[in-house]
Amino acid sequence: MFIQTEATPNPATLKFLPGRNVLGDGTLEARSLEEAGRSPLAQRLFEVKGVGGVFLGSDFVTVTKTDGEWAHMKPAILGAIMEHFMSGAPVLADGVEASHADDEEFFDAADGEIVDTIKELIETRVRPAVAADGGDITFRGFQEGVVYLNMKGSCSGCPSSTATLKNGIENLLRHFVPEVQEVRPV
Repeated sequence: MFIQTEATPNPATLKFLPGRNVLGDGTLEARSLEEAGRSPLAQRLFEVKGVGGVFLGSDFVTVTKTDGEWAHMKPAILGAIMEHFMSGAPVLADGVEASHADDEEFFDAADGEIVDTIKELIETRVRPAVAADGGDITFRGFQEGVVYLNMKGSCSGCPSSTATLKNGIENLLRHFVPEVQEVRPV
């Protein structure tokens, strides 16, 4: 099994591509050992010293470190991912489902058409680019001209995430949806 790694815009995060399906549909983020209990793969990764977060995407795993050097951590992480997939263990624990973009949304029903346009732009233009960097951004709500987005994986805590939100996503949404005044993370 060959696992590729890619740097992300967040220096504390690396993206691992195992060359196979990880979750397929949906995502799972674990920011602590307790949250990692939802995934045997995430639990295994949290056993590596210095791992502070795991994000599972369609075909990638993003690992965020709390301390340590990637040169020392990377071999252990690669080994944990390889061992997990070679063992045939499931990615998610029994009864656990991956989260989806439409979980826990809030907006006024009268804004339904605006929200549909915002969600389509996020799905087709934003999420693919963010996934390429080892993260995910999902729509959470729209109120009084403000779009609320949930940032996960390498986007969560990334030094450039504010610039991405304000200069990239906000400008894109304001261009196509005049009702959008601002974009904020939740």
